[in-house]
Amino acid sequence: MSLPDLTALIERYDRPGPRYTSYPTAVEFHPGFTEQDYRQRLADAATQDAPLSLYLHVPFCQSRCAYCGCAVIATAKREVAATYLEYLQREIAMLAEALGPRRRVVQCHWGGGTPTYLSPAQIAQLDAAVTRHFEIAADAEKAIEIDPRVTTPAQITLLRRLGFNRLSFGVQDFDEGVQDAIGRHQTEAQTRSLYWTARDAGFDSINFDLVHGLPRQTPESFARTLASVIDLLPDRIAVYSYAHVPWMRPHQKAIDASDLPDARTKRALVGAAFDAFTAAGYVPIGMDHFALPDDELAVAARERRLHRNFMGYTVRPAPDSVAVGVSAIGDVAGAFAQNHKTLAGYYAAIDAGRFPVERGYALSDDDRVRRYVIAELMCNFHLDAAALQERFGVVLDQRFSGELQRLAVPGGPAADGLVRIEREGLTVTDLGRLFVRNVCMVFDTYLAAHEGRPVFSRTV
Repeated sequence: MSLPDLTALIERYDRPGPRYTSYPTAVEFHPGFTEQDYRQRLADAATQDAPLSLYLHVPFCQSRCAYCGCAVIATAKREVAATYLEYLQREIAMLAEALGPRRRVVQCHWGGGTPTYLSPAQIAQLDAAVTRHFEIAADAEKAIEIDPRVTTPAQITLLRRLGFNRLSFGVQDFDEGVQDAIGRHQTEAQTRSLYWTARDAGFDSINFDLVHGLPRQTPESFARTLASVIDLLPDRIAVYSYAHVPWMRPHQKAIDASDLPDARTKRALVGAAFDAFTAAGYVPIGMDHFALPDDELAVAARERRLHRNFMGYTVRPAPDSVAVGVSAIGDVAGAFAQNHKTLAGYYAAIDAGRFPVERGYALSDDDRVRRYVIAELMCNFHLDAAALQERFGVVLDQRFSGELQRLAVPGGPAADGLVRIEREGLTVTDLGRLFVRNVCMVFDTYLAAHEGRPVFSRTV
């Protein structure tokens, strides 16, 4: 289905707003949530008989891309990674001890940075530390992010031997002009070569990450990238919107803002991706994602049982997600905890025998309800009123009467055909999926406090 002209809707809804990787969002995290608070949450989590998700952050990159919004340390000094691995293993051991017998992991994800910045020996060393302290379930999702520019065939072979079963390729855009503008030169030939190396090694789940809204990107140039991606047929594709936030990521000042596509062009880029991937047989998943119809994400989306955490969309939900490494964010026993963002702070805490928590947030009862509402809308484009009442004792049209009214007013998301308000609950329409962040923002009680402040990227 081709997308209609959205000019009027874009003008109405293109404003700063969260991506809702979490609710409340990370801007609400504060240093009043301490290491002791985190220890108590881990103790609470240790009493539960349930699986875990585990995230490891490897922050290093050989060079920094101008568009990057991740927590990255760009350095060519490889010895820095050796020191970091020593501390990371110490944190893994501390975490395992605090969790007691609760060690079974159903989702393990290595992110960055560039995890394949590590040498094969270092990858094996880190994996051994994880498996020494945690039990990786036989059917676990074991994923890693890779940069085709630096990842070698030997690393791919090793990762498969270590039990990794999902690779996420950083691609962004194959156009050379765009690559010049973002300082990331990655040929299509490099990506193709590594892709087939991974297939030959036995990886049957490969994701490509693309970005729309990059400088010098045009619908015509992006269409060529889309065609090349479809020719390779990865199992999943993410098409993220570039967030230009130079006030938060000063290195983005290297990008000439006049090179950035305007909102109408970004809509054309999104439309090109939607049309190309759906025509090729991919199924739209959640926000920004596509999957082949027999992929487990596509199956879960059809059955409205998709979940999302800091690692992305998943079909292996765990009630608690623990995270290790500089800047990593855990979600444990109703609280978020984020590690120090600098190596110095991270190392000092571990040397003192403390978890390297810098800030966090303990959810209130109201936060938990709203988090569920937003997560259901973001993942499954549907909120079941009966399920909400069963889980929380909350009646949708009573607890959220004000929010439902704001959805329904003229010029609101329901009136604009983005969401249907029904007896059974809420359903985001096909059109509304492009503006699902705006729909969710109606349920966010924290947004008003940030009005007028440069906190979030734009929703379109």
